Amino acid sequence: MSDIRSRKILIAVHDWGIEETELTRPLGDLREAGAQVTLASPTSEDVQTVQHDRYPGVTVTPDALLSDVKASDYDLLVVPGGTCNVDHLRINPSAIELAKDFAKEGKPIAAICHGPWLLVNAGVLGGKTLTSCRYIKADVENAGGVHEDRKVVVDDASGWKLITSRKPDDLDAFVNAIEDAL
Repeated sequence: MSDIRSRKILIAVHDWGIEETELTRPLGDLREAGAQVTLASPTSEDVQTVQHDRYPGVTVTPDALLSDVKASDYDLLVVPGGTCNVDHLRINPSAIELAKDFAKEGKPIAAICHGPWLLVNAGVLGGKTLTSCRYIKADVENAGGVHEDRKVVVDDASGWKLITSRKPDDLDAFVNAIEDAL
């Protein structure tokens, strides 16, 4: 484990529908710990978070475009949930390639709630053990992943580390696992 202050973390989101705390907690906590965190979205417009997938949350200005960032420039990828966020993110070619590149380069990926949906579409879950919200359990299993219902699951199989969590109530364990992975 190295000093988090020397680490570069990429958070990938769509421009709407990100579960507020699943973005703001990792973004704020990791920045506060000293990591250099970049928020990337398909557009430069502010991203709109939501609370419980329906109520407007805060807006956050992205630092970069998904199409402009490369896995080789970062130490870890974070994929927040939010049903609408990840439903759009998982069909975004830039997001899919990022997830594939992080896995291929052996770099950690952290995904919470619906976040693993991106990894389903990227085709990188074969042989991995993970958790997620219960709504995508079948998708995870159909993609070759082993689903467990736990606060956080860390899996090192297949040459890269996957950190997953189920829901906002698990954010403390999720952020701690990310910090431990660095």
